[in-house]
Amino acid sequence: MPGWNAHDIPDQSGRVAVVTGANSGLGYVTARELARKGARVVLACRSEARGAAAVERLGSEVRQAQVELRLLDLGDLGSVRDFAATFPYERLDLLVNNAGVMALPYGTTVDGFETQFGVNHLGHFALTGLLLPALLGTPGARVVTVSSPMHAVANIDIGELNSERRYRRWIAYARSKTANLLFTHELARRLAARGSGVVAAAAHPGYAATNLQTAGPRMSGRRVGEWFMRVGNRVFAQSAEAGALPILYAATAPGVRPDSFTGPSFAGWRGSPAPSWRAPWTIDDRAGERLWEESERLTGVTYDLLKA
Repeated sequence: MPGWNAHDIPDQSGRVAVVTGANSGLGYVTARELARKGARVVLACRSEARGAAAVERLGSEVRQAQVELRLLDLGDLGSVRDFAATFPYERLDLLVNNAGVMALPYGTTVDGFETQFGVNHLGHFALTGLLLPALLGTPGARVVTVSSPMHAVANIDIGELNSERRYRRWIAYARSKTANLLFTHELARRLAARGSGVVAAAAHPGYAATNLQTAGPRMSGRRVGEWFMRVGNRVFAQSAEAGALPILYAATAPGVRPDSFTGPSFAGWRGSPAPSWRAPWTIDDRAGERLWEESERLTGVTYDLLKA
């Protein structure tokens, strides 16, 4: 793992990958490097215009790229269902649950969920469940969900998943990132109980410069906050190319273990991929079960193929 970089990605020829939020930042780099190694990559994007621009850009950077755009709005369960229902491949080797929002003003998804919890967790929970038959039918398949060191700021509150009593943007973000790790933990546990070889793992980019940091301040009109985020991205953050390496490692490196959490090696901030610390509440079986049950109830997506 020391010094691991994109050149170390194994050949991906014949493999099919879905990367959510692939039109920019970490998702774009992840999709590009998978395509560079021969994978057929589906860019799952909310915006048709930005997604089409990403496909064009990727094609210019990787001439032999096999990439396509399919629309997906994780804040709309109808869109998630449409994406899965029209997915054109029988196999799915890799699902990268990357798309996300951070520290937004309070809002709700199409289905009425608090936006950060709805997009970052519930949308990906539903997507993974709906694509589960293709994953289970593909030898060596993986599900990689992108979390954050910010998960350590707050555990989920199972009775307040939608922050209806009190909304604090950073606490809500941290809880959604805890939910990503709890989802990975419980998915890995249920796959193992079924005897499946599908690997569910998690990763985080450390502090990587993307548009994620500036979206929240911009939406809430906090110009000073947006300026600070832009300065932080320039001065302290590593590039999106470097930030995507832990995701690419979890997605492609041999021997990645179920329920592992990969991040940058230097204090979880920057550097080559390495095992990352995670809060103890993200490996709590009972908490994982309760979040799973609530997620099935809220989304209406049940993982019947993993039931005993």
